[in-house]
Amino acid sequence: MSEAHEDERRARLTLSLVSEPGDWGFATLAHELGGRELLSSLHTDPERHELLTAAAARLSSIDVDATLEHASRLGVRFLIPGDDEWPRQLDDLHGVEPLHERSGVPIGLWVRGPLRLDSLADAVALVGSRSSSSYGEQIAADIAAEIGLAGRPVVSGAAFGIDYAAHRGAVSVNAPTVAVLASGADRAYPTAHRRMIEHLAAEHAVVSEAPLGAAPQRIRFLARNRLIAALTRGTVVVEAAARSGALNTANWAQRLHRVTMAVPGPVTAATSAGCHLLVRSGAATLVTSGADVLELTGGAGEHLTVDPRGPQTPRDRLSLRQRQVLDAVPAASGAPAGSIAKVAGLGIVEVRKALGRLAEQGFVEDAGGGWRLGAAARRAAPPG
Repeated sequence: MSEAHEDERRARLTLSLVSEPGDWGFATLAHELGGRELLSSLHTDPERHELLTAAAARLSSIDVDATLEHASRLGVRFLIPGDDEWPRQLDDLHGVEPLHERSGVPIGLWVRGPLRLDSLADAVALVGSRSSSSYGEQIAADIAAEIGLAGRPVVSGAAFGIDYAAHRGAVSVNAPTVAVLASGADRAYPTAHRRMIEHLAAEHAVVSEAPLGAAPQRIRFLARNRLIAALTRGTVVVEAAARSGALNTANWAQRLHRVTMAVPGPVTAATSAGCHLLVRSGAATLVTSGADVLELTGGAGEHLTVDPRGPQTPRDRLSLRQRQVLDAVPAASGAPAGSIAKVAGLGIVEVRKALGRLAEQGFVEDAGGGWRLGAAARRAAPPG
C-alpha cells in the first residue's frame, strides 16, 4: 500500500478510537471527507461542530503506534476502505437513513482471524431470539449447515440462542462463519461463548467496528446489526419476538435491498411472533430450509428448488377422461357401460374405449355383464 493509504489508515484508526461506533454523523463525514481531512479538522477547527468538539477532547489520549502494536500482538488487523480485503458491500450503507442515529459506512473494522472479509459477497446472515426454543436452534443449525455445504459463508452475532446455533451449524460442516460483535474483537461476549468465539478467531473471523477492549452496550448492538445486514446477500430471521434485535437487523436488510427471509414457527409461540409479522406484512419471504435460502440468495438459475409433492401413483398416469370414467365405476357390484357413461357424463363410445384401457391396467374388471373396480384401483384409491 502507498504511504498516503497508510496515513489514511492511521487517521481512521484515531477516529475509531475517539468516536462512537456507527455514529451516523461521524461516519458520514469520514466517508465524504476521508479520514485524514476529518482528523485535521479535529485538530484545527474542533469548534465547528459539537460532534468534532467531543471527539477532539479525546485526541490527547490516543497513541496510534501503541494501539497498532497491541493489535498485532493479539492478531487483530484494522481494515479501512481501499484495502484489498475491504468488503465493498458495506459501502451501500452510505446515504441510508439512520436508525437510532446509527448508520453510515464504518470508519474501519477490527478483524481477528484468517478469513478474509472480501470473501463475504455471497454470505448469508442468520439471526434470531436469544431466548430461543430447541425447535428454533435446530432449524438455525440445519439452515446454516446447508448453506455452508453449498460453500456460502454464514454471518451472525455470537449471541445466545439462534446466533450461536447458526455458528455451530456452520462449524459442524467446516464452513466459513463470521461473528460480528458489539464489543471489541478481542473481547469474548457473551463470556459463556468464549470457546466458540476463540475458535472463530482462530479458524474463521471475528469482526467489530468498536475498538479493542470496548464493552458491549445496547446502542452498539444496534450499530452492529447494520453491519450484519450489509455484509451479507440476505438475512434469515429464525425466531424473533414482537420486539427483538433480530427485527432491527431485518429492517436494515430491507433498507439495503438485501433479501429478507423469516422462518415460521407455531402460531402460539411468542418467540415466532416477529417472524410471522415480517411475513404477514410482506417484509420477508417465508423459508423453511437451507434450500429455500440458497434459491432466494443465489444467482439466476442457481439452487432451484422443486415444490414438494407426494409420490406418483399409477392413477396419476391416467388421462383426465380415464380418471373421470374410473370415478363412475362402482366398487363391488358391476354396472353396464351405459350406466357408467350416464354417471360420468360422457358418450358411450368414449366410455367403452376408456374401460378397455382401464381393464388392461387392472383398474376395472368384468363382473359378468358389468364393470367394477379392479385390484389396481382399490390399491390406488384416495383416502376417504
